[in-house]
Amino acid sequence: MSGFPEYLPAQRLVEQRVGDVLREVFELHGFASIQTRAVETLEMLTRKGEITKEVYVVRRIHAAAGDTDVLGLHFDLTVPFARYVLENAGHLVFPFRRYQIQPAWRGERPQEGRYREFWQADIDIVGQGELATHHDTEVVLVMLEALARLHTELGIPEVLLHVNNRKLAQGFYEGLGVADPLAVIQIVDKLDKVGPAVVGELLSAQGVPAAAVERILELAAIRSADDSFIAAVRALGVDNALLETGLQELATLLSALRARFPQQVVADLKIARGLDYYTGNVFEIDLPSHPSLGTVSAGGRYDALASDGKHTYPGVGISFGITRVLAPLLAKGVFTASRPVPSCVLVAVDSEETRSVADAVAAALRARNIPCEVSPTAAAYGKQIKVADRRGIPYVWFGGLQGSIKDIRSGAQWDADATCWFPPPADLKPTIMRG
Repeated sequence: MSGFPEYLPAQRLVEQRVGDVLREVFELHGFASIQTRAVETLEMLTRKGEITKEVYVVRRIHAAAGDTDVLGLHFDLTVPFARYVLENAGHLVFPFRRYQIQPAWRGERPQEGRYREFWQADIDIVGQGELATHHDTEVVLVMLEALARLHTELGIPEVLLHVNNRKLAQGFYEGLGVADPLAVIQIVDKLDKVGPAVVGELLSAQGVPAAAVERILELAAIRSADDSFIAAVRALGVDNALLETGLQELATLLSALRARFPQQVVADLKIARGLDYYTGNVFEIDLPSHPSLGTVSAGGRYDALASDGKHTYPGVGISFGITRVLAPLLAKGVFTASRPVPSCVLVAVDSEETRSVADAVAAALRARNIPCEVSPTAAAYGKQIKVADRRGIPYVWFGGLQGSIKDIRSGAQWDADATCWFPPPADLKPTIMRG
């Protein structure tokens, strides 16, 4: 079934290690882990943007006649998180910092980098009533730090961050006299997929005058690594207070991010983010060495996504598409694990009558966190060694607690005590390698 990736054990180890690195970085920065349910009401899922056609609807096979409860699998982790905040606000301390690493589902056409079921890693900071703008910078820096570690430790390709601001875009469109700025934002969001000519046609069909269409496309073409984008925008001759606010917010964000990652951040004014809950800075991350994957991480500021009528919970967050990056790279053999199983040692069995001896050796090794397994049969030693070789297990243990250990890669064998022997650190667990 296309669009639902399934991995071999060695590939799954790569995915798990990516998740471990992300968790480690997120927790270093004080983000707490939560998990939300897989389904939300259809009303909740479809109230914020053009996502209706992508939602998988869930119904009971034996639903009663007239049952109107329609549920959908969540298409991202932000909408469920907003609902979670509203329902648990009395138990949370604000600003609330959370991360989630969970699957999500979208009913879109499967292709490289786009799947119907996929894992995402999200971080968000949410305030009560207000949230300082410095958190916009913080969440992006945390994600960039996590991706930098993935590059250093595992070889995940380097990334490039593109930033823009919704106030900048909305103020510019309002200054042009556009009647529905949000509709324009959603059309501009298609630029990378369909190109400027098609976007221009879509804008014209929306009733945007030709002169305004030209200015909108000129704005979207502006890109800079410093605050020179401000002069470029002002040169287009549009005057609007919200535009000025957006320009300053984006300049502040760009400066702070480039202080840490000077080669990996650009202001890119075509970045729109189609979901309508974004209200300020927005971000997208891609892999320049793998342009076909498109955006692999994205997010932004949202000031009104979560509100119960009495309180508003503004937030800012960013997500990383784990499956979006890994599935194509794993399929191409870019990454693999040094072995497909966690076991470092296979404990040989002399005979079925003495299997308890092998079990005791395994227990002694596991007591010191050495992953191991006991041979499934008491076959000849040569056959047991072949079992270890096929499973990628580097060591075979012979005898009891006072026995011997064989490195089947080199053929070396030596006496060892199962209560104190320890493998080299590089052999203890599978390592991730580039193919």
